[in-house]
Amino acid sequence: MSRKSLKWLPAVAVPALVAAGIIAIPLSAGAAVDLPDKSAEEVLLLISESSEDSFSGTVQKSAELGLPDIDAAAGIAQSMGGPSGSTSAEGSGEVVSSALELLSGTHEANVYVSGDKNVRVQVKDELAERIAVSNGTDAWYYDSESNVATHVAIPADLESSLRDTLDSHVDEMLTPPELADRLLTELEPTTTITVGTDARVAGRTVYELILTPKASGTLAESISLAVDSETGLPLQVTVEASGQDEPAFRVGFTSIDLADPAADLFTYTPGNGVTVEEQPFPSAPPASENTKHSDDTTGPTTIGSGWESIVALPAGSAPGGFAENPMLDQLTTQVDGGRLLSTSLLNVFLTDDGRVFAGSVTVDKLQAAANAE
Repeated sequence: MSRKSLKWLPAVAVPALVAAGIIAIPLSAGAAVDLPDKSAEEVLLLISESSEDSFSGTVQKSAELGLPDIDAAAGIAQSMGGPSGSTSAEGSGEVVSSALELLSGTHEANVYVSGDKNVRVQVKDELAERIAVSNGTDAWYYDSESNVATHVAIPADLESSLRDTLDSHVDEMLTPPELADRLLTELEPTTTITVGTDARVAGRTVYELILTPKASGTLAESISLAVDSETGLPLQVTVEASGQDEPAFRVGFTSIDLADPAADLFTYTPGNGVTVEEQPFPSAPPASENTKHSDDTTGPTTIGSGWESIVALPAGSAPGGFAENPMLDQLTTQVDGGRLLSTSLLNVFLTDDGRVFAGSVTVDKLQAAANAE
């Protein structure tokens, strides 16, 4: 499968960022590995020529982003319409709280892929499970906490990959091939790529590609990709933050089997007592609409590119009750022109006039972007 065809299990945008994980065994651990030498271009070619489109395994992720107190975030979430809230932005607070929780600690998923259309992801939480299944005819998403299964019927004439039907449900749990694809596509023009140390990941020998930003204003120090030496399949992605000793982000396989998974894994039957909700198949917007035009005052705009991309939201786009919540002070610090939510890989600048600017860049770049609008 070519690098451009790896369009499944959509990831949180990197480097404007990020839910991820620390693999059980670091990239450099274990017995020494000495693979035949390859240049960075040869390893990139190995990725692009990979034909592995069927496999299964366990993916593990966690994050060390230096996030603020999750309890404070939960308070804001409640005021925004979380589980106990009742604002007009019902449910948005639950999303915020869940996202912040996801960006902390460790998460694990079992992943099954067979060809271009069959995928199953089982995200395992401490006391809950989420299952996403797509098979070319139907897409399902089940959350054990709500005991609700969402079903989307796939149009018979649809020719594109069906995995995108699960975008809104499984974007928090990605696999290394998907993340590597996005990194190489979006960052390659502004990146120096070199070969690192040969190693093992999930019991397989890997080449290491190291991506270093050419720009100086990004919070990311480097990104490394562990590439299977036989198949070219990316098995692990690690993001290092400037000034932080531990990896800020790592997602990778702890085990992988390259055999075709059993066909019955790609069907889903709701159990007794499960509430089934039907949803229409989502229509994708034209590519030109993915980024709003500068005269569109209702949606996000993207400023810059690559490592220094900044996402800007207009005033009034935050959910109701967000700006007025006193707990916002616990999550942010006062800076010139507004307040700042800061992590090791992402800064979010909330201006005094209600606009929002976010990116994996320094606060002065966010302030400059706000002043230029």
